[in-house]
Amino acid sequence: MLLRDTLRILVVDDMSTSRGILLQALDALGLTNVSYAEDGKAALRQARQSLPHLVMSDLYMPQMNGLQLLQQLRVDPLTRTVGFILVSGRSDDEVLTTGQKLGMNNFLPKPYSAAELKVSIEAVVGRL
Repeated sequence: MLLRDTLRILVVDDMSTSRGILLQALDALGLTNVSYAEDGKAALRQARQSLPHLVMSDLYMPQMNGLQLLQQLRVDPLTRTVGFILVSGRSDDEVLTTGQKLGMNNFLPKPYSAAELKVSIEAVVGRL
């Protein structure tokens, strides 16, 4: 069985258009075990219930942004080891440094190509 058949991914983005683009790109890569949340708080609840292998989160969201979500995932023993890719158009040193300190596994800058998405995911979970 291929990794792409068993990999559970949680996409987190408050913007339906951005979320839809990422969901379509994941589907095009053959990744079908994908769920989504519209904000960080919902994502945290969902991650604790379904324990994804990988969370792909936008940075800017109301209530709980992507870095705050990452921080909460890392302090919870249940979700501490979940892979995390921050997906954002903002890639300044402050965001990257903070993400790395919190345990971010990878960063995917917007806009991204299908090839860049695949490379980003494989760097965290292995060959699809």
